[in-house]
Amino acid sequence: MSDEKKSLCEEKTYSAIFREYAKTLHNYLYYKTGNLDLAQDLTQEAFTKLWQNCKTVLFHTAKGYVFKTANNLLINHHNHQKVVFKFQTLPQKDRSHESPEYLLEEKELKQRLEAAIAALPEKQRVVFLMSRIEKKTYKEIAELLSISKQAVEKRMYNALDALRLVSKKIK
Repeated sequence: MSDEKKSLCEEKTYSAIFREYAKTLHNYLYYKTGNLDLAQDLTQEAFTKLWQNCKTVLFHTAKGYVFKTANNLLINHHNHQKVVFKFQTLPQKDRSHESPEYLLEEKELKQRLEAAIAALPEKQRVVFLMSRIEKKTYKEIAELLSISKQAVEKRMYNALDALRLVSKKIK
Protein backbone atom coordinates (compact mmCIF):
# COMPACT_ATOMS: atom_id res chain seq x y z
CA MET A 1 0.00 0.00 0.00
CA SER A 2 1.40 3.43 -0.88
CA ASP A 3 2.06 6.01 1.82
CA GLU A 4 -0.71 8.21 0.40
CA LYS A 5 -3.31 5.51 1.07
CA LYS A 6 -2.17 4.43 4.55
CA SER A 7 -4.61 5.35 7.30
CA LEU A 8 -3.31 6.34 10.69
CA CYS A 9 -6.53 4.95 12.16
CA GLU A 10 -5.29 1.44 11.46
CA GLU A 11 -3.60 0.19 14.60
CA LYS A 12 -0.73 -1.39 12.65
CA THR A 13 0.09 1.89 10.85
CA TYR A 14 -0.30 3.98 14.00
CA SER A 15 1.96 1.59 15.94
CA ALA A 16 4.60 1.81 13.23
CA ILE A 17 4.53 5.63 13.41
CA PHE A 18 4.73 5.45 17.20
CA ARG A 19 7.70 3.06 17.15
CA GLU A 20 9.51 5.17 14.57
CA TYR A 21 9.10 8.61 16.18
CA ALA A 22 8.28 8.23 19.90
CA LYS A 23 11.87 7.87 21.12
CA THR A 24 13.10 10.76 18.97
CA LEU A 25 10.23 12.96 20.16
CA HIS A 26 10.83 11.97 23.79
CA ASN A 27 14.55 12.79 23.47
CA TYR A 28 13.73 16.14 21.84
CA LEU A 29 11.31 17.03 24.65
CA TYR A 30 13.76 15.86 27.32
CA TYR A 31 16.43 18.07 25.79
CA LYS A 32 14.03 21.04 25.81
CA THR A 33 12.72 20.45 29.35
CA GLY A 34 15.38 18.55 31.26
CA ASN A 35 12.52 16.60 32.87
CA LEU A 36 12.06 12.91 31.98
CA ASP A 37 8.53 12.68 33.36
CA LEU A 38 7.35 15.81 31.57
CA ALA A 39 8.96 14.64 28.33
CA GLN A 40 7.18 11.28 28.67
CA ASP A 41 3.83 12.93 29.45
CA LEU A 42 4.08 15.33 26.51
CA THR A 43 5.13 12.53 24.15
CA GLN A 44 2.14 10.43 25.19
CA GLU A 45 -0.22 13.37 24.91
CA ALA A 46 1.07 14.25 21.42
CA PHE A 47 0.55 10.68 20.22
CA THR A 48 -2.88 10.60 21.88
CA LYS A 49 -3.84 13.69 19.88
CA LEU A 50 -2.53 11.99 16.73
CA TRP A 51 -4.77 9.00 17.44
CA GLN A 52 -7.76 11.26 18.17
CA ASN A 53 -7.20 13.05 14.85
CA CYS A 54 -6.11 10.03 12.82
CA LYS A 55 -8.86 10.58 10.25
CA THR A 56 -7.68 14.10 9.41
CA VAL A 57 -3.88 13.64 9.57
CA LEU A 58 -2.21 12.26 6.46
CA PHE A 59 0.36 9.49 6.80
CA HIS A 60 3.22 11.53 5.36
CA THR A 61 2.51 14.44 7.74
CA ALA A 62 2.32 12.35 10.93
CA LYS A 63 5.86 13.12 12.09
CA GLY A 64 5.39 16.85 11.65
CA TYR A 65 2.00 16.64 13.36
CA VAL A 66 3.28 14.94 16.54
CA PHE A 67 6.32 17.22 16.79
CA LYS A 68 4.24 20.37 16.26
CA THR A 69 1.62 19.14 18.72
CA ALA A 70 4.28 18.28 21.31
CA ASN A 71 5.91 21.68 20.87
CA ASN A 72 2.54 23.43 21.33
CA LEU A 73 1.86 21.33 24.44
CA LEU A 74 5.29 22.33 25.78
CA ILE A 75 4.59 26.02 25.13
CA ASN A 76 1.23 25.70 26.89
CA HIS A 77 2.92 23.96 29.82
CA HIS A 78 5.56 26.70 30.11
CA ASN A 79 2.93 29.45 29.90
CA HIS A 80 0.91 27.74 32.61
CA GLN A 81 4.00 27.34 34.82
CA LYS A 82 4.82 31.06 34.40
CA VAL A 83 1.32 31.99 35.51
CA VAL A 84 1.48 29.63 38.49
CA PHE A 85 4.87 31.01 39.50
CA LYS A 86 3.76 34.64 39.21
CA PHE A 87 0.59 33.89 41.14
CA GLN A 88 2.56 32.21 43.94
CA THR A 89 5.13 35.00 44.18
CA LEU A 90 2.79 37.98 44.40
CA PRO A 91 4.03 40.36 47.12
CA GLN A 92 2.39 39.97 50.51
CA LYS A 93 1.04 43.03 52.29
CA ASP A 94 1.41 43.85 55.98
CA ARG A 95 -1.92 42.72 57.37
CA SER A 96 -1.32 43.09 61.10
CA HIS A 97 -3.85 45.92 61.42
CA GLU A 98 -6.76 44.06 59.76
CA SER A 99 -9.37 42.17 61.74
CA PRO A 100 -9.30 38.36 61.83
CA GLU A 101 -12.83 38.27 60.35
CA TYR A 102 -11.72 40.36 57.38
CA LEU A 103 -8.65 38.19 56.83
CA LEU A 104 -10.78 35.02 56.99
CA GLU A 105 -13.33 36.42 54.51
CA GLU A 106 -10.52 37.48 52.19
CA LYS A 107 -8.94 34.03 52.38
CA GLU A 108 -12.26 32.34 51.61
CA LEU A 109 -12.88 34.70 48.69
CA LYS A 110 -9.41 34.00 47.32
CA GLN A 111 -10.06 30.25 47.54
CA ARG A 112 -13.39 30.64 45.71
CA LEU A 113 -11.75 32.77 43.03
CA GLU A 114 -8.94 30.23 42.54
CA ALA A 115 -11.51 27.43 42.30
CA ALA A 116 -13.58 29.41 39.79
CA ILE A 117 -10.51 30.12 37.65
CA ALA A 118 -9.42 26.48 37.85
CA ALA A 119 -12.92 25.42 36.75
CA LEU A 120 -12.72 27.47 33.54
CA PRO A 121 -12.08 25.50 30.35
CA GLU A 122 -8.32 25.43 29.66
CA LYS A 123 -8.42 27.77 26.66
CA GLN A 124 -10.39 30.40 28.58
CA ARG A 125 -8.23 30.00 31.69
CA VAL A 126 -4.99 30.44 29.74
CA VAL A 127 -6.26 33.62 28.04
CA PHE A 128 -7.66 34.99 31.30
CA LEU A 129 -4.44 34.42 33.25
CA MET A 130 -2.21 35.72 30.47
CA SER A 131 -4.30 38.89 30.30
CA ARG A 132 -4.91 39.50 33.99
CA ILE A 133 -1.78 38.05 35.63
CA GLU A 134 0.89 38.45 32.94
CA LYS A 135 -0.67 41.74 31.72
CA LYS A 136 -0.38 40.72 28.07
CA THR A 137 -2.43 42.44 25.38
CA TYR A 138 -4.95 40.50 23.33
CA LYS A 139 -2.65 40.89 20.33
CA GLU A 140 0.32 39.40 22.26
CA ILE A 141 -1.83 36.53 23.51
CA ALA A 142 -3.09 35.85 19.99
CA GLU A 143 0.47 35.68 18.68
CA LEU A 144 1.66 33.41 21.50
CA LEU A 145 -1.24 31.00 21.10
CA SER A 146 -1.32 31.20 17.29
CA ILE A 147 -4.98 32.23 17.22
CA SER A 148 -6.81 35.35 16.05
CA LYS A 149 -7.31 38.40 18.24
CA GLN A 150 -11.06 37.82 17.92
CA ALA A 151 -10.65 34.30 19.34
CA VAL A 152 -8.78 35.79 22.32
CA GLU A 153 -11.57 38.35 22.82
CA LYS A 154 -14.22 35.63 22.68
CA ARG A 155 -12.36 33.40 25.17
CA MET A 156 -11.84 36.35 27.52
CA TYR A 157 -15.51 37.35 27.27
CA ASN A 158 -16.58 33.78 28.06
CA ALA A 159 -14.13 33.54 30.97
CA LEU A 160 -15.32 36.82 32.49
CA ASP A 161 -18.93 35.80 31.96
CA ALA A 162 -18.33 32.50 33.78
CA LEU A 163 -16.56 34.30 36.63
CA ARG A 164 -19.44 36.80 36.90
CA LEU A 165 -21.87 33.92 37.29
CA VAL A 166 -19.73 32.48 40.09
CA SER A 167 -19.51 35.87 41.84
CA LYS A 168 -23.33 36.21 41.75
CA LYS A 169 -23.63 32.84 43.49
CA ILE A 170 -21.21 33.99 46.21
CA LYS A 171 -23.19 37.12 47.08
